[in-house]
Amino acid sequence: MNHLEELKEFARLHARSQGMDPQHTTRLLGRITNDTQGDPASWTSVWTGAGRAAAADGELLSACSHFALARFPHHGDPARQEAQRLGVETFDTWRRGQRDIERVELKHPGGEVVCWASGLDAARPRPLLVVMGGIVSVKEQWARLLPLLRRLGFAAVVTEFPGVGENTTAYRPDSWRLLTELMDQLAGRADTTDTSMLTLSFSGHLALRAAAEDPRIRRVLTVGAPVAEFFTDETWWPKVPSITVDTLVRLTESAGRDELRATLAEFALTAGQLRNVRVPVRYVASARDEIIPASDQRLLLRTAPDVRVKVFDDVHGSPAHLGAMRRWLIGSLLRARLTRRRVPGPSRPVTQSRRQS
Repeated sequence: MNHLEELKEFARLHARSQGMDPQHTTRLLGRITNDTQGDPASWTSVWTGAGRAAAADGELLSACSHFALARFPHHGDPARQEAQRLGVETFDTWRRGQRDIERVELKHPGGEVVCWASGLDAARPRPLLVVMGGIVSVKEQWARLLPLLRRLGFAAVVTEFPGVGENTTAYRPDSWRLLTELMDQLAGRADTTDTSMLTLSFSGHLALRAAAEDPRIRRVLTVGAPVAEFFTDETWWPKVPSITVDTLVRLTESAGRDELRATLAEFALTAGQLRNVRVPVRYVASARDEIIPASDQRLLLRTAPDVRVKVFDDVHGSPAHLGAMRRWLIGSLLRARLTRRRVPGPSRPVTQSRRQS
């Protein structure tokens, strides 16, 4: 499969996950003939033009979705960087007309991390919920959930994976520390001692690693997260889509695919680390996942103390089951919080529940 065909295949899935009409997506993709910067029929030109048109019609969130696809899979050239800028600016315009959505900028030793947040309140700190997308998802894709999450009683913060969007840090084996530092810096405006992680795809890997170390993380919900064998399985690696590989090269700041492959084993979670994840883990798996091997979910089920897996017959991220997936995740989140309120004793109770559905 060539570069443009692979872009189009993945774009259909990501457009669907953002609620874009499939016929509209097909029409736009049909106009794209190349990925040459500046060409009117290029990937970025067509998606950016559609985003500008939606913004002009007052459809600001739709415009953000188009800009997110214009910079897909990462903002690695000037045209995609412009689309990234337009997406942030357009979302900022939208959120100013909403109640209680603010921009939060956090300093990190390796760069800057930017968030959209709702429900932060020093006078009445709410339980913290951190939402982070994967290696191609900008925060604006998920930030539209903020009003709902605030109504559910959370101080909700939506941010980005290292190297994605406005996150200027690099993806390293110790990138999980970004989550602990995020909790440190939000303490006082949110109840960080009761933190939930809704972390999708590769950010679920960060959340699992952080939960092994930081007792403030009380539950992890994730979709298609790599655990160990994605990083180490020599037979699986050749099957990983080129877009995923090239994006990881950029996010890790590797010199190329060979250097990336040589360092990936350092990211794998150990059995000891997984045993230390003594909080509820709720994991959505896709039966036809083309990125994450099924052996990773099996390893998680065998090793971490409290894991439940929901499997959809879908590709990575289960984009065709978005509604059911969100209902399962949010339901699992609320049930885990309710169960915790009823359980006296230690702050991190351990269960031995391991279920696959």
